[in-house]
This record gives sequence, structure tokens and C-alpha cells, in this order.
Amino acid sequence: MTAKRTPADVLREARKQDSLAKRTRVLAVVDEMKAKGEPITFLGVAKAAGVSNWLVYAEGVREHIEAARKSQAGKEKLERKAGAAASAASIATDLELARSELRTLREERDRLKAAVQRSLGQQVGQTTQTELVARIDELTTANQNLASKLSRTETDRDRLQNQLTEAQDDLIAARQALRNMMRDQNRAHD
Repeated sequence: MTAKRTPADVLREARKQDSLAKRTRVLAVVDEMKAKGEPITFLGVAKAAGVSNWLVYAEGVREHIEAARKSQAGKEKLERKAGAAASAASIATDLELARSELRTLREERDRLKAAVQRSLGQQVGQTTQTELVARIDELTTANQNLASKLSRTETDRDRLQNQLTEAQDDLIAARQALRNMMRDQNRAHD
């Protein structure tokens, strides 16, 4: 007869299964990275496996990752000794080839840029003189209209400013007259 499982037992079993699945996934990722020749790092393994950084440092997982890193480091040393890795001369040659290709691409870019500029110049040159004169006349007329509208607006503004000043002066005078009248009325009653 099986004992009845409590919710804590069920949760403990689920966590154990989840932990086992994550650890298995981490180990599979390490083996995959090793097979592809990708550099193995703790952070890289954690990201690739989709697990926390803590798990890759956990006992049983950390040792596997460290062993894979050591085997990669040993492999790199052997490749350097065997000449499989790029030498300084090889890298310098690659750099010179890249620079040469870059010069070629820059020259081509400059040629294309000059061609586009010539094409645009021709398009501007093809516009007839009458079209340009008509456009200049149109812009001059629009400019004159805007200038006269601005002048009228400035005149209206000045007129309204004068009216406002006169109204304020009239208001001040009316207030003063009212005060004087009230003072005279109060004296007459006293």
C-alpha cells in the first residue's frame, strides 16, 4: 500500500524533477558548445541553457564546465604548437588584404558619388531659364505679399497699443475723479 503524498512531498518532487531537467540541459549545452568549438564560459552556458548563473556554479555542474574549459584551453595550445592557429604574419597579411579592399571600396564610393553629383548637375542644368525666371517671379511676389501683410499687422498692433494706453489713462483719470468726488461727498456730510 502506498503512503498518501502530502502537498510538500509533491512540491519537493516537482522541484527535484525541475532541477534535474535544468542540470541536464546545462550539461547538454556545454557538450554542444564544445562540439561547435564555441568558447565556454559560465555566463555563456547559463544564457544558452536559460538557467540562473547560480546553477552553473552549483556542485556537479561547475566541475563539468571547468573540465570543458580546460580541454578547450589545451586544444588551443596544441593548435598553436601545430600551427593551426593564425600566426602573426598571417594576421598581418589578412590585415593588408582588408586594407587593400577598403581602399578599393572607397575609390568606388568616390566614383559613384561624383557620378551622382554630375547627374544632379545635369538635371538642374536642364531646367530652362524661363522656368527659373517664372519661379523667381513667383517667389518675389509671395515675398512682397508677406512683407505688406507684416507691415499691416505691425500698423494694427501699434494702433491697438495706442488705444490700450489711452483706455488705461482714461481709467486712471476716472478712478481719480471718483476718489475726489467721494472725498468731497464725505466732507460735505461731515
